[in-house]
Amino acid sequence: MYPEKNREIIEKSLEGNLRAQYSLYNLYAKAMLNVGYRIMGSVEEAEDMLQEAFSEAFKKLHTYRYDSAFGAWLKRIVVNKCINEINRKKADLTYMDDMAHFNTITKEDDNLPELSVSQIRKAMEHLPEGNRIIFSLYLLEGYDHREIAQILNTSESNSKTQYMRARRKIKELLSTTYHD
Repeated sequence: MYPEKNREIIEKSLEGNLRAQYSLYNLYAKAMLNVGYRIMGSVEEAEDMLQEAFSEAFKKLHTYRYDSAFGAWLKRIVVNKCINEINRKKADLTYMDDMAHFNTITKEDDNLPELSVSQIRKAMEHLPEGNRIIFSLYLLEGYDHREIAQILNTSESNSKTQYMRARRKIKELLSTTYHD
């Protein structure tokens, strides 16, 4: 059993206590909005996904078993809501199983200047949706390629390919921005 610091608020929320639910929302909303924004690429869509995720979380709160942090459990709901919405919109993910082209990473790939989170987020806005989603899930949310493949119902090699494409595009964007 995971030692959950917000156990009391979670238990009261489970009982239907609206103040506790509001407290739980306030504790996690900003972090979950950021997760949604990185996946959806739009504040408005991220806000919609946040509301839907919290609604679902409160409905399914009885399934939370304290075997992980509440934030991790909630983050999975947010990620799934975002992915489902993107799939509903029939987002075109470019699939490519040939990793051979991307297996040769040169030293220059890592020669980027010190960058801020805002610079990286700005560059992410220019990524194709599929690349942005995988880049965000892998680099920013900490999922591995096996988990991403399961979430997106694709192969691990596709996840790796999409990530490498996104990484190269980010590098390209930031290099030109940095040198201009």
